[in-house]
Amino acid sequence: MKNNKNDKNGMGQTQQLAAIIGQHHEQLLEGWMADLISRLVRRDKIAENELRQQAAQFLPLLARALESGDAFDIEGNAWDDTRQLLSEMSQSRVRQGYSPIDTASFVFALKEPLFAYLRKEITAQPEQLGDAIVATSKLFDELGLLTIAIYQKAREQVILRQQQELLELSTPVVQLWQNVLALPLIGTLDSARTQVVMESLLQKIVDTGALIAIIDITGVPTVDTLVAQHLLKTIAAARLMGADCIISGIRPQIAQTIVHLGVNLEDVITKATLADAFVVALKRTGSTITYQQQQQH
Repeated sequence: MKNNKNDKNGMGQTQQLAAIIGQHHEQLLEGWMADLISRLVRRDKIAENELRQQAAQFLPLLARALESGDAFDIEGNAWDDTRQLLSEMSQSRVRQGYSPIDTASFVFALKEPLFAYLRKEITAQPEQLGDAIVATSKLFDELGLLTIAIYQKAREQVILRQQQELLELSTPVVQLWQNVLALPLIGTLDSARTQVVMESLLQKIVDTGALIAIIDITGVPTVDTLVAQHLLKTIAAARLMGADCIISGIRPQIAQTIVHLGVNLEDVITKATLADAFVVALKRTGSTITYQQQQQH
């Protein structure tokens, strides 16, 4: 019997909230907007207009969900439209550079205006007023946490996409000469980056029909067993595509490390500088370099 009573109370509270929103829509919107605008990070007309538009859409959706009889279950079908609006809003906040707190404040700022009307409506019944405020607060806490969860998921997707773009930008494959490619590597070479390196190099080999690929590791700070294995995998993949690889940028410290690690690079041409590797590549492709001395007049 206790559960039935709680369910009836819950339905009564939701319908009461829906009625308050319907009767005092404009006043609620103005009070809510005043609080929201005071919290705005970007005080401009575009931000204010967008905020007002979203708030005006949210209130009727909220009232409709509250009238549905699903009480305060925001996972119910009646809340689909409300969740959709909050999802779109939270994702747009990520793109606009707002914080999770700024995003959740959209929901939290509506609490006080609603509490004020609840106090007016249920002044004579303190116990019922307390229950209504607690239930309403819990509802808006759940909606606010929902916006934060959606925000974080969207931000993670943005970060992953940016990381992928940075990986692609940090592994440019350039054509130095006919049939000669160069892949300058800067920074740490881990498994994820090796995959991008390999894909970029193989695609460029296919596009250009290159016979030689120079992998320059001048900008790689350290070479350990894992980095050496990644390099060997890239070289093996390039060979399967019909291109030989030359490794340049072998500094004395890296040479000693490779020997100490026992990495077998005997069948790979290595050079100290990219220029030296380029000369070897030109010879192997049948090209020659002619130096002309400039005549002084």
